[in-house]
This record gives sequence, structure tokens and C-alpha cells, in this order.
Amino acid sequence: MASEAPQDLIITQAGLDDWPVVRGWAVDEGWNPGVADSAAFFAQDPEGFFIGRIDGEPVSAISVVNYGSDYAFLGWYLVRPDVRGRGYGLTTWKTALAHAENRTVGLDGVVAQQDNYRRSGFEFAHRTFRFTGVAPASEAPDVRVVRPEDLDDITAYDRTCTPADRPRFLAHWLTGPGHHAVVRRSGDLVTGYGVIRPGHDCPRIGPLFADTAEDARALFAALTAQAPGREVAIDVPETNAAAVALAEKAGFTPSFETARMYTGPVRPYAQERVFGVTSLELG
Repeated sequence: MASEAPQDLIITQAGLDDWPVVRGWAVDEGWNPGVADSAAFFAQDPEGFFIGRIDGEPVSAISVVNYGSDYAFLGWYLVRPDVRGRGYGLTTWKTALAHAENRTVGLDGVVAQQDNYRRSGFEFAHRTFRFTGVAPASEAPDVRVVRPEDLDDITAYDRTCTPADRPRFLAHWLTGPGHHAVVRRSGDLVTGYGVIRPGHDCPRIGPLFADTAEDARALFAALTAQAPGREVAIDVPETNAAAVALAEKAGFTPSFETARMYTGPVRPYAQERVFGVTSLELG
């Protein structure tokens, strides 16, 4: 797919090799992108990433990643600061959204862009706050590292916590470079799992999915134990009061706000299990 705008903007699908420059823009925006996220992102939908160029130089980017036949997620919406205000972002946006076809599209939008998203048909669902704080020292009872034989059970559990199935993504996310994944079980049943991964500024937890606040506390302790004495970030949906309480009790404070927004209905999922969002870039 390629699109040409009146100002000589050329938009094409991006490859994994194109993404380091986009990740650099996200670093400059203070988004703290994960160091090794891109391989998992592209594994889900390698055709869902777009980059705009002027005279061969990257100036804009966006992703619209398809999950199955009903749902897609928009992220990485960025325009290089020195060329903003020229329509490059909107043209890139329109080109990429066509990739979603008739799917409901979700996004986690920064405050400054939320009115623009509403004008494009996105409706507010809830706020998400990035909590950051120094990893506390605590015990993690009945939590262990994820093993290959856990993948099917975790994939089934993840399906109950998200608006779409994402087995290809999870296979990479749980095992990515520097990613540390843990699981909690009760007998044969998964009662929660989580991942901590290196970010540009500090490690990020995501997801943190759990049946109960007790499960979440144990998983949180196991994850933060991987970064003793370091600042850690976790994106917490405001709708889960137990998740907010968990972050606050750990001494974490909100540092960044987004809004989850959708263009239409999404399948029901257990929002009360979402103690930490997987990724603001891919939902």
C-alpha cells in the first residue's frame, strides 16, 4: 500500500528495520517505549505499520494492528516535531486506518489529541494513568516464571482480559529479550500473569492480569523484584479501583494520562482483571 499527499508525502507500509527511528521519536516524547517491543508488535500484524517520508526522509508514523476480524488497535501516531502542522499526520492517519477495514478500532490517546480523536469517530471509554515509583522489596508467594508449557493456558486466560485474541503477539511478548514473565496458578487454573520488560527510561510492567487483588499483589511483587531499587512504570486503568489502590500502596504516583477510546463496540472482557495494561501502543 502506498499513498501520495499533495505536499509530496509518500506513505508506505513500514518494516521492522524502519521502526528504530519511530521509537526514537517516542523516546523524545517521553513515552518510555520498551527496548525490545517491536518484534512482538510486528509479529501480530506485520502489515499494520506505516511511515511517511518527504524526499526519502521519515516524517510521520502510525500503526493500525489488526486482531482477528473484529478488532484493531491504533498506536505510534507520531509526526517529527520540525514538520508538524503541515497535514502529514492526518494524511498518514487516513491511510493507515483503511487497513482496519470494518473493524472496531481502539487507541490509548494522549490528552492533547483526544478532541481530534473524537472528531474522527472515537468515543471515550476510560482513563488510564501511568504510575511510576521505586520497586518495593516484598515477597511473591506462589508465583513462578512462565514456562513453555504455560503458553496455551496463559493465552486462554489472556483472551478473557482483552477485546481480542492475540496468540501470535503473546508467543513473542512472553519470551522477548529482557522480558520477564510470571504466572500464578491455583491447581490447574491460571489466576493471573504478568510481564516486566526494559524501557528506555525505566522498566515497564504490562500486562498485569489477575483474578483478585491478592493475585495481583503477588504478581506485582514478583515483577518488581526484577528491578530492586529502580523506578518502574505500570499503566493502570482508572476503572479498576483495586489496581489503583495497589499502585498507590506501593508508593507509585501518576505521571502520565491517556484515554482508552473506541470507534464502536468491543467484545465483553473482564476489566476487573486488568491491573496493568499490556502496552499503550498495542492495547
